[in-house]
Amino acid sequence: MPACPGSVFTGFNHPVVILASALLAATSFHWARADEATGFSAGAAVVDVSPIKFPIVVNGNMTAKYADKIVTPVNARAIVMAQGKTQAAMVVVDSCMMPRFLLDETKAMAEMRTGIAKDHIMISATHTHTAPASMSCLGTDADPEYQAYLRIKIVEAIEAAQQRLQPAQVAFGSVDAKDFMAVRRWIRRPDKVTTDPFGNPTVRANMHAGRIWDDVTGESGPEDPDLTMISFKSVDGKPIAMLANLSMHYFSGPPAISADYFGMFCDQIETEVAGDRGDNPRSFVAIMSHGCSGDIWRMDYTKQTPERFGKITIDDYTKELCELAMNTYRELKYVDVPKLVMAESRLNLAYRVPDAQRLQWAQGIVDKMGDRLPQSSEEIYAREQIYLHEMQTGEIVVQGIAIGDIAIATMPTETYALTGLKLKNQSPLKQTMVIELANGGDGYIPPPEQHLLGGYNTWAARSAGLEVNAEPKMTEAALRVLETATGKPRRLYEQSVGPVTEKILKGKPTAYWRMDEMAGPRAKDSSGHHHDGYYEPGVVFFLEGPMSDLFTVGGEVNRAAHFAGGRMRARIGAQPKSYSMAMWIWNGMPTDARDVTGWFFSRGNDYGRPPMAEQLGVGGTSGHTGKLVLQLGNNEIVGGKTDIERWTWYHVNLVRDDKSIQVFLNGAKEPEIEVAVEGEVPPWADEWFFGGSSDGTMNWEGRLDEIVVAASGGK
Repeated sequence: MPACPGSVFTGFNHPVVILASALLAATSFHWARADEATGFSAGAAVVDVSPIKFPIVVNGNMTAKYADKIVTPVNARAIVMAQGKTQAAMVVVDSCMMPRFLLDETKAMAEMRTGIAKDHIMISATHTHTAPASMSCLGTDADPEYQAYLRIKIVEAIEAAQQRLQPAQVAFGSVDAKDFMAVRRWIRRPDKVTTDPFGNPTVRANMHAGRIWDDVTGESGPEDPDLTMISFKSVDGKPIAMLANLSMHYFSGPPAISADYFGMFCDQIETEVAGDRGDNPRSFVAIMSHGCSGDIWRMDYTKQTPERFGKITIDDYTKELCELAMNTYRELKYVDVPKLVMAESRLNLAYRVPDAQRLQWAQGIVDKMGDRLPQSSEEIYAREQIYLHEMQTGEIVVQGIAIGDIAIATMPTETYALTGLKLKNQSPLKQTMVIELANGGDGYIPPPEQHLLGGYNTWAARSAGLEVNAEPKMTEAALRVLETATGKPRRLYEQSVGPVTEKILKGKPTAYWRMDEMAGPRAKDSSGHHHDGYYEPGVVFFLEGPMSDLFTVGGEVNRAAHFAGGRMRARIGAQPKSYSMAMWIWNGMPTDARDVTGWFFSRGNDYGRPPMAEQLGVGGTSGHTGKLVLQLGNNEIVGGKTDIERWTWYHVNLVRDDKSIQVFLNGAKEPEIEVAVEGEVPPWADEWFFGGSSDGTMNWEGRLDEIVVAASGGK
């Protein structure tokens, strides 16, 4: 079988590269500078990197696919910036993904040609799934001749951009583009788990599972809806370049060579801004880079209508996206760049290598394949285990760029939207762009809590093989390089305080969990009483919560946690006989799926259900279907009157005194449920559980938010 990609083709021993390197070494580099030694300058260029030999294998598929024609050219689009002795280059290539060794060698060649330091060059892929295979992945092996050709063309793009340097100013813009993407990874019901390629029932979440509503409980994470842009213009007002960024995976199309919507966006923006129609050299260069979209695509599975399955064409999609971008572009305010800084960090991370049993399983399958490429999911993932075993560890590159008050962070992976939001919300600079698949193609890096839910994005392979804690390690590294580049500390993320939040805090509650964490395991108590909770595995974070205009300000999205088998646990001490517990609930489970649709609150001790301890949930097939239900200890379940609609937010308030428990819904004056209290909760049952029962049965499948415990009753 073929060796792993790093040993198949190292690059510099290829005859095309040897010739190119000799030519580059013999050529001196030069560039234009701004009038002042400390002034900022920018230049941009586009170089066609379309293949010249057909048929050619393309990336982006489970098994090898081939293209025999070009629908739209694929390009390398470059911006070079200079200030004093500092130069930096940013290149975005119409490619699915490119391995680090290929890009490191390209940067070395570019440094020889231009004098730009290797660690001041960023090269990223757009992630079009219809580009020549630059990287070996899953059932596709890279084309080594195209890899050698691509190196040369990327260097050409950097050199051409450098030669067009001119004094410049910069602007940053952002617009909400939520209508152009949606979360594609959905959480499956606990009774709808499917099997992974290794034969194990681990798939609790997967891409596109939201197509069938009956199978799922909701999205597995948030989206990042921002279309951001960094624009450069000359000091006399002529447009130089726009670097745009959107977290949308790709549009899709046949395997024929195409730049997908990324290239179409660039062409249309160039025409709008400067009237360029594919001229080379272009007077203005538009670039669409890839945002954090490992779990994002264009289909919105929350809309159960025929249109959601792709009635829109790529032409209409791109046209509407360009219109949105141009409306923002026209309003940009340009400023001088006081300082240009670029920083880089390289860290070694482990791969999730197979154990002896899996390795033996994989070797048996690969031996039967011989020299042919894999043709099934089982063969693909068997071969991937051999690669991971050979690789063991990998070098990861993250970068930070500061262009005055604008920051860019890069990740070499297919990064979830949540990770992009972590970087943007904690970046030292509010104006931050995050570019993924930059300086390498190191596969998916789900946040750690997503690994438990399984699915394609987590199956161990070169496409998703890094260690479980790769995401927090890389996020921390990216924040550090941003701090280095900007010279400022990261910001502390705290959800803003809206009018209802302010009212809750003024009431001095015993505990108040806003459920706005971007990661576990701590659930912060915002009351000031330090009753922090603990998220168990089986909870995902930062999804949209209720009433953003009441709980947050300035258009900020109120955030909530989604429970998928885990609970949030807290100890808040003994409560007086009169107290209340209020919270917002959002049920994702069909109400006819099991005996109890789900318990969202309980008191007691772990794995137990003590006498008179209340637990509150939504009824299922055993009674009170789709209504609120209350149970004290093992007593009979009592039901409410109002239907709790699926995927809808409701406010629930439980009020307990020494005589009764009342449960109110959505602020109603009359209780949904009222029962007499005939005893006290044992003092040893002092733990509070949210998102499940104390005994761990029929746990909640859905979101919870804004949980308040107060020492006195009342709605």
